[in-house]
Amino acid sequence: MNNKDIAEVDLQYIWHPCTQMKDHEVIPIIPIKKGYGVYLEDFDGNRYIDAISSWWVNLFGHTNEQISSAIKKQLDELEHVIFAGFTHEPIVRLSKRIVELTPTELTRCFYADNGSSGVEVALKMAYHYYKNNREDRDLFVSLTNSYHGETIGALSVGDVKLYKETYSSILINSIQTPVPADQSIEAAVEAAVALEECLANHKDRICALILEPLVQGAGSMHMYNPLFLKLARELCDKYDTLLIADEVMTGFGRTGTMFACQSADISPDFMILSKGLTGGYLPLSIVLTTDKIYDAFYCEYSEHKAFLHSHSYTGNALACAAANATLDIFESDNVIENNLEMADFLAKEVLVFNKLKEVKSTRSQGMIAAVDLMGFDTNRRVGVEIHRYALDKGVLLRPLGHTIYFLPPYTITKEQLKYIFQVTYEAIESL
Repeated sequence: MNNKDIAEVDLQYIWHPCTQMKDHEVIPIIPIKKGYGVYLEDFDGNRYIDAISSWWVNLFGHTNEQISSAIKKQLDELEHVIFAGFTHEPIVRLSKRIVELTPTELTRCFYADNGSSGVEVALKMAYHYYKNNREDRDLFVSLTNSYHGETIGALSVGDVKLYKETYSSILINSIQTPVPADQSIEAAVEAAVALEECLANHKDRICALILEPLVQGAGSMHMYNPLFLKLARELCDKYDTLLIADEVMTGFGRTGTMFACQSADISPDFMILSKGLTGGYLPLSIVLTTDKIYDAFYCEYSEHKAFLHSHSYTGNALACAAANATLDIFESDNVIENNLEMADFLAKEVLVFNKLKEVKSTRSQGMIAAVDLMGFDTNRRVGVEIHRYALDKGVLLRPLGHTIYFLPPYTITKEQLKYIFQVTYEAIESL
C-alpha cells in the first residue's frame, strides 16, 4: 500500500484530534509506516525527523530497543489486571522508583492513563481533601496563558481561548493570576505580588493553585524564571492553598533537571506526570501526592471519605513495563548530563533566527526552544505554511500559531538539530 491508499481510507472513517478535518481536502494526511530513532517513515519511503517528539512524548527515539524489549517480555507474563484489590510487580517497582526521584514530600502514587486524566485526579483530590476536613473550597487558581488538558476539569483551569471559549458555560470555577511576563527575576517577583493579592482576596474559597513549572507548553512555549515557583510555594503555604505542579510536559529531563520543580528546590502537594513517563510508547500518568493528603482519605469505610476515582486500565502492566525501561535508560545513559550539553547547543543555535526580520524573539529552556514570528496578519495560518514546507524537506514541525518550537527526542544529534534549524530558517524566509 502507498500513502494515497491509506489516507483515503483514513479520511473515510477517522476524526483526528485538534484538526479541522476540512483542511485535509487540500493538505494531505501522512500515513506513517514505521519509526526508528528520530525518524518517521511513510508508506512512500519518505523520512521525517520528529522535531516535536510526537506531541512531546518520545524521549529516546521511536522503536527504542530497550523499551520495546521490556514490553515484549511483560506481554508474555501479564498484560493487565484489575487494579482494585490487586497489584503487580512492575507498578510496585515503578512507584518506589518515582517516589525516590521526585521531591521529598511526595510519597504516594495514584495512577491514570494520560495527562488530562491526571489533572482531573489532582483537582478532585485537592477539592476532596478540604471536603474531608470540613471545608468547601470551590475555586481553583491557574496562570494566565496556561493549558492543562481538554477534559472538562482540565479545560476549566486552562486559559488558552482557542480550546476553552466554546465550553465556558459548562466549566468549573477557576480564576487566573498573571504568569511572569518573561524569564527575568523582576517578572517573577511581579507575578508573585499579583498571586498574593489573588490568594488573599479569595483565601476562604481557593482550593489549589495549578501551574506548569517553567514552561507553558500549548501556551506558545512561554517560559519564566524558577524564582516564581519558589515564591508560589511560599505563598501557598502562607494562605493554606495546595500547589499542583503539572509536569506532564516538563517532567523527565525536558527542562534541564529531572523535574522542573527541582530547578527551584520545591516540593508541590501534587505532581502530575505523563507523556515522557513511558518513553512515548503507551498511555500512563501518575499523580504524586503527600502523606498529609493521603491521610485525609484514610478512614473506616462508613465515614465515606474514600477517593472514588478509577478507570478500567488503571496501572496497566505493559505501560508500567515501558515506564520502568524508560527509567532504566535514565539511570544507565547519563541522560540529564548529556541533555545539559545538548541544551547549551540548542540555546546557542536558536539565536540564529534573530537575524530574520520576521522574528520577534527566541528563547530556550533545557531541551525546548521557541521562535516567535511577527509582522503577519493574525488570520494568516503561518504555522501551517511552515509545517508543510518543513515536511517537504523531511522535518516534522507543528507550530503553535505564530510560534515555532523545537522539542526533539533526547537521542537527536547536533547535525540533525542543525538540519532542523536550517529547514526552519528557510521556511521563515519563504513566507
